[in-house]
Amino acid sequence: MIELKNVGYSYEDAEALKDINITINKGEAVALIGANGSGKSSFMKLINGIMFPDKGVFLFNGQEINSKIMNNNNFSKSFHQKMGFVFQNSEAQLFCPIVYEEIAFGPTQMGLAQKDIEKRVDDCMKLLNIEHLKHRAPYNLSGGEKKRVAIASVLSLNPDVLILDEPMNGLDPKTKRFLRDLIIKLNKAGKTIICSTHDFEYVEGIFKRAVLFSEGHEIVEDDDYLKIINNEILLKKYNIK
Repeated sequence: MIELKNVGYSYEDAEALKDINITINKGEAVALIGANGSGKSSFMKLINGIMFPDKGVFLFNGQEINSKIMNNNNFSKSFHQKMGFVFQNSEAQLFCPIVYEEIAFGPTQMGLAQKDIEKRVDDCMKLLNIEHLKHRAPYNLSGGEKKRVAIASVLSLNPDVLILDEPMNGLDPKTKRFLRDLIIKLNKAGKTIICSTHDFEYVEGIFKRAVLFSEGHEIVEDDDYLKIINNEILLKKYNIK
């Protein structure tokens, strides 16, 4: 589904990704781990089509994703419908006056009929247990509530791939457990999950695979999740613990 071949990316003079080679298959649940600044967020932005490789190629379902093809409005809309990205900072993702409009925004942009939009919004609010927030303003919500609304707004597009940037960051233990169970449920339903995390305690049971980024912005390990996170020497070497 997702393939990067010899991908590199730099912000002006600062290297963010170096010689990245990886394949992620449909239905996988993959944890991205590494020290801050190692390239995880850049990797997620790249596979979400927010930025494009300086070197190498990024393929999605066999199609190269680059600035030229993403300038095609129909293709871009279809691609972003399939790739759902939940930002680490929920406030950067929420912009509508009320929660209902936030969740309805994506399906509305897709041109769905009103009854289909309402069904998607209702289904996502039930899934995230936020029906009581329907008419609330997102900026007045707690951190955990904002995170649930942000996830619901992405799931309302019914994406094939769900990309989450540190989804447990700043949340209380109850909300972390809820999100862990939700991500497991979504993966079992066939969603491909790609998630950066430092919060190993609260992601137990989600992942079978882990990809470790070094502070040199390279992938240095790609292996069984438990094998990597239980390797204390490896984690210390790359400043994870």
